[in-house]
Amino acid sequence: MKVADVPGLPEGVADHLESGGIEELYPPQAEAVEAGVAEGESLVASVPTASGKTLIAELAMLSAVADGGKALYIVPLRALAGEKATEFEEFEQFGFSVGVSTGNYEDDGSRLSDNDIIVATSEKVDSLVRNGAGWIDDLSCVVADEVHLVDDDHRGPTLEVTLAKLRQRVQDLQVVALSATVGNADEIAEWLDAELVDSEWRPIDLRTGVHYGQAVHYDDGTQEELATGGSDSQTAAIVEDTLADDGSTLVFVNSRRNAEAAARRLADVTKQGISDDDQKRLREVADEIRGVSDTETSDDLADAVEKGAAFHHAGLAREHRELVEEAFRDRAIKVVSATPTLAAGVNTPSRRVVVRDWQRYDGTAGGMQPLSVLEVHQMFGRAGRPGRDPYGEAVLLANNHDELEELFDRYIYAEPEPVRSKLAAEPALRTHVLAAVATGFTTTEDALHEFLGETLYATQTDDPGRLKSVTRDVLTYLERNEFVEREDGTLRATSTGHLVSQLYVDPMSAATLVDGLRAAKRGETAAEASGEAASRAGEATFQTASELQDDSAPGTSDEDAETGDAEGEGASPTPFGLFHLVSRTPDMYELYLRSGDREQYTELAYEREDELLGSAPREEEAAFEDWLSALKTAKLLEDWASELDEDRIAERYGVGPGDIRGKVETAEWLLHAAERLAGDLDDVESAAAVREARKRVEYGVREELLDLAGVRNVGRKRARRLYNAGIESRADLRNAEKSLVLGAVRGREKTAERILENVGHPDPEMDAVNADADAVAAAEEADRSGQANLGDFS
Repeated sequence: MKVADVPGLPEGVADHLESGGIEELYPPQAEAVEAGVAEGESLVASVPTASGKTLIAELAMLSAVADGGKALYIVPLRALAGEKATEFEEFEQFGFSVGVSTGNYEDDGSRLSDNDIIVATSEKVDSLVRNGAGWIDDLSCVVADEVHLVDDDHRGPTLEVTLAKLRQRVQDLQVVALSATVGNADEIAEWLDAELVDSEWRPIDLRTGVHYGQAVHYDDGTQEELATGGSDSQTAAIVEDTLADDGSTLVFVNSRRNAEAAARRLADVTKQGISDDDQKRLREVADEIRGVSDTETSDDLADAVEKGAAFHHAGLAREHRELVEEAFRDRAIKVVSATPTLAAGVNTPSRRVVVRDWQRYDGTAGGMQPLSVLEVHQMFGRAGRPGRDPYGEAVLLANNHDELEELFDRYIYAEPEPVRSKLAAEPALRTHVLAAVATGFTTTEDALHEFLGETLYATQTDDPGRLKSVTRDVLTYLERNEFVEREDGTLRATSTGHLVSQLYVDPMSAATLVDGLRAAKRGETAAEASGEAASRAGEATFQTASELQDDSAPGTSDEDAETGDAEGEGASPTPFGLFHLVSRTPDMYELYLRSGDREQYTELAYEREDELLGSAPREEEAAFEDWLSALKTAKLLEDWASELDEDRIAERYGVGPGDIRGKVETAEWLLHAAERLAGDLDDVESAAAVREARKRVEYGVREELLDLAGVRNVGRKRARRLYNAGIESRADLRNAEKSLVLGAVRGREKTAERILENVGHPDPEMDAVNADADAVAAAEEADRSGQANLGDFS
């Protein structure tokens, strides 16, 4: 089928696509058009990676917009949102506007109302619905990319419920679901009342196989010699062989440490085959990588990149990952060793894919477990780029003949598993049940059950009673914590419940925050709060957050709990106590305790117990381990807010710059929620304390730098340098001697001008200004003393 034969496309789009080399549709694309995707029909496209799924979505969206509608493209990852929005911007020449939204979960998205195509994560779309985005009702087409991720325990329920809400809210909504090849695409199509395109067609051949001995054994029964030579590394031999054919290699391993170690080893292979042009590009990329953060991880990555290799994992900063991905797509970087996160939709194809590790540690199973067929096939799908590679190859590695046969049976010949809904679990349902009630989407329990009956879970389950049972338990929890109330059979969210839903935090997180703030207002220490909780522990099956912490220690009376200790009432929480409070919530991924950590953080817990909010479990309880993990996380946040060097934080806690940034951003979000909840409790003093703690985390500075660090383009490093130069506030900076400011920023004239302009200096120009020598010396001393950056959060 020719592109010109697609019905409903805006004028000029077909010619534009043809000029870009797309004259004839791929078979799955043609099948989608025949099924009505460009005429408003819902569709599930279950096809391999690089087989043209995005064009199917574009045909649907452009046809919908041409007909006067609005289109929404839902992605699973923030990184994908920007990538897709950039792709779709090529159609702005036809008068369409593209918008993207991924953060700020309290935003109502009104700025997006004028966009024709909107790209957002499923979490962002969910929050937009909660916060009353009116343009949702104008949608005529919704695309769900990577819809097979409804199988994901963490993100799947949000995608599932969001699609169910949109379908119920918008009449005749077209839903286009893009999926990897899965075992039950027909069930997804049935759930969405959609046509199905289920294809294994690829634009270039993909050969899969297993390397064993001195050869690759392929799925068609053939073998190809690939000797390891003098090296004992199968991976190095494959990378070297691929380089000889001017190809790139993507190597999947099972841990961050293995990714970094593999990149170091493989760099010795790739450095031999780098052209002069590539070498120049790699030096530039390496310099940019070193500038992202002052950490050993940054230096190790840059060192590998200079030799044509790289590693990629969630511990890297976003800028690290983007630089690596772009250089790999351009084939300047020849090999990337990655954890499976890189297989989740980011556009990074290579000539060959090596799945070195097909098992990874699973804490719930207590040991190494095989990867799923679907996940491995997703990795395979990264092999081969149309227009650049004549073929793609994906290879597993076997150490013996038995493993060779096992890998063929387990992955090469196997079909992907069916995707299964993960909705019927309390953690998944808590937030979505509260949102359904708070937005008025459902007003009775029967209506709630009816809505949940429209989900994938309801389509798949043969035990409909389980979802109802879990939903009832969740409602009881929400009532117990005063987020929802019933009156004459009607469900209604309380003012706190509405706020929690809009803040987009887990209700259990909100319950933990409220409990800690109330303890602070009463002036209770953690030990005292534990006693109070224990006194009421037997009252009901569902307990408030503090009651869930402890159920056996002696404590105070209910009357004491209501009135509080008069001597301690109104005590202001400390930043460390607040850091620990937010670190105990389900929304914060706590740091793991390493060997020796339990003793260290138990000692810290006793040293600083007067600062800790809410009830503390006893040492012999299972919950004590989580309490200490939260304490370790809080200590990281305190170190960051005390201006400790980023590299020292990374070394102290065994994390990467991306982990630090993730913890900081999550803490900032949760502290914002705590500040709003303190306001809801009319606790002005706690709200002020939380605000200060949030600002310290946001800027990564001590209290005395908060005013300066808030000036645009200053950030934590420059704020300390300015302070050391005698400029201690915005007012000081606004009237400062320009030579002092120039010295504090180490002679960077443009930087100094931007800072002075942003603060309102009467004459920010730096012409003929010489940097103050003492200020330069103070700035250099600040850097030597260990005050460093995380990319200056400004």
